[in-house]
Amino acid sequence: MPEIMAEEELVLAPTSSRSVTETVNGSHKFVIKGYSLAKGMGIGKHIASEPFTVGGYQWAIYFYPDGKNPEDNSTYVSVFIALASDGTDVRALFELTLMDQSGKEKHKVHSHFDRSLESGPYTLKYRGSMWGYKRFFRRAALETSDFLKDDCLKINCTVGVVVSGIDSPRLHSIDIPDSDIGMHFGALLETQEGSDVLFNVAGVKFHAHKLILAARSPVFKTSFSDAFTGDKSEILVTDIEPEVFKAMLQFIYCDTLVDDEMLAASSSMSSVSDSFAAKLLAAADSYCLERLRLMCESYLCKDLSVNSVARTLAFAERYHAMELKSVCLKFAAENLAAVMETDGFKYLKDNCPALQSELLKIIAGCEEECSSGGKSRSVWGQLSDGGDSNGRRVRPRT
Repeated sequence: MPEIMAEEELVLAPTSSRSVTETVNGSHKFVIKGYSLAKGMGIGKHIASEPFTVGGYQWAIYFYPDGKNPEDNSTYVSVFIALASDGTDVRALFELTLMDQSGKEKHKVHSHFDRSLESGPYTLKYRGSMWGYKRFFRRAALETSDFLKDDCLKINCTVGVVVSGIDSPRLHSIDIPDSDIGMHFGALLETQEGSDVLFNVAGVKFHAHKLILAARSPVFKTSFSDAFTGDKSEILVTDIEPEVFKAMLQFIYCDTLVDDEMLAASSSMSSVSDSFAAKLLAAADSYCLERLRLMCESYLCKDLSVNSVARTLAFAERYHAMELKSVCLKFAAENLAAVMETDGFKYLKDNCPALQSELLKIIAGCEEECSSGGKSRSVWGQLSDGGDSNGRRVRPRT
């Protein structure tokens, strides 16, 4: 008889998944200088922090020196966190901390974190929605407390945006380490292995590799385009300081910048161009290292002030730092009256007429936007004869 084969039942392995709801957290520190000058701006009027991003949304801290609630008659200061970008039903946890500046660390903390919320996270319905406290702190008590020091308040804010996703287990995973190419190229610079060019910078010798330099800088590429010889040549560099040249080589090999402490170093506070960051930017411009120049621009941008912006603008123009130049022009236009009284503005007026013309165009555009019922006296006239934003003559500094 023929053999009868039994059918086998195919059993599939069970699958699984899990829903994970968690928060994406981020923090922002908001420093309010000149608190006493902010008082009296009006109930419901606020000072806003720079927007910061957490969980794919932008947020801002609003501080109301005279309070938000008219019924309180400026008895309290108010603090809120606002959704500053487009969003619908954004769920989040918040923490507001008024920092104790006495060193006792007795901070005033309002937090959703690390405690049970009966109704769950707070939901912000749309852009401009806020969470916070109309009666954050009694103003009279605040002004005699350790939270106010040198007319300055410090507020820390933490936002935790609620996100949900499906976590499916993977049978196998392999962790990939961060790129270490910069470390290896940096080792070449450090050990001098295979170096074929020598730089003499004010008596300090630097060994390097022509191919690496040429790959990173078109200026070096052009310099080395002649016949490639086996003998190590020595190149004299006279326009860059040794430490600046060393920092430039570090960027070329490792694609990293020196630490902030070195960038901030300055031989003289009288000129923007004396800072280490400015000298490194000038070197980046000389050797067409666009990314290094942009990194230095970003650093210099952080220290802009009324007193420094005019000379920084002139410096940016000289070394083709277009992003820094754009920020300087905008900053100067927004703070024109104060900037016009600085020695740097006089320098700009005497030595950089083209830059002054660019500034005029930006200001003229601002005037057109707010010309209805505006001032009778144009900013153009102020700049041409040395007046301030109220039409008064500014006495030059001596």
